[in-house]
Amino acid sequence: MRLLRVLQERTYEPLGATGSETTDARIIVATNKNLDEATRRGTFREDLYYRVNVVRIELPPLRRRKEDIPLLAEQFIARFNRLQRKSVTGLSSEALSLLMGHDWPGNIRELENIIERAFILCPEGQVGIEHLPAELTGRDASVHSKNRLRLSRDVLEAQAIREALEKNRFNRLAAARALGVHKSTLFRKIDRLGIKVPKADRKDSRGIKSH
Repeated sequence: MRLLRVLQERTYEPLGATGSETTDARIIVATNKNLDEATRRGTFREDLYYRVNVVRIELPPLRRRKEDIPLLAEQFIARFNRLQRKSVTGLSSEALSLLMGHDWPGNIRELENIIERAFILCPEGQVGIEHLPAELTGRDASVHSKNRLRLSRDVLEAQAIREALEKNRFNRLAAARALGVHKSTLFRKIDRLGIKVPKADRKDSRGIKSH
């Protein structure tokens, strides 16, 4: 297998050449399959697996990092605005709530497709629930149940964040440390949950008061 030689010896022979060339290229491999299991079953070459499995980065599925949904949706909206020359301003709070309550079996690609579909139905302004597909709009009873559960979690989460902010005099960096989350995650949750932070007490990541 010629790829193994490139990975192991960093040499290759260009088509039509009479000698070998060297390369310092770095190979990035991505998959949605379990290569450990595939290697054990014999459906993926073991020698290739150990050559590409040098630095391993696992990206959790979207259902396990739903705090990224608002940022991803914003990115897709900006892209489709450019491509379709529209001026969609964002998601309504109801539409975002439905997106946050979805399980996302199709991962980020499913979110992208839903935003693209919404652009067909939404010429301008905000994307509302009327622009979302049936599996998200509440016509499925299970979606209602998931949204009610999500709202209950949001109430508890908002309460915990408010308590941490108050105990730390609304220093968001200190509150993030107390909650055990990254500061950017806390900032997004504050915005998403509509938690009010006194302007006089807001501090950036360096602990300097904003004016």
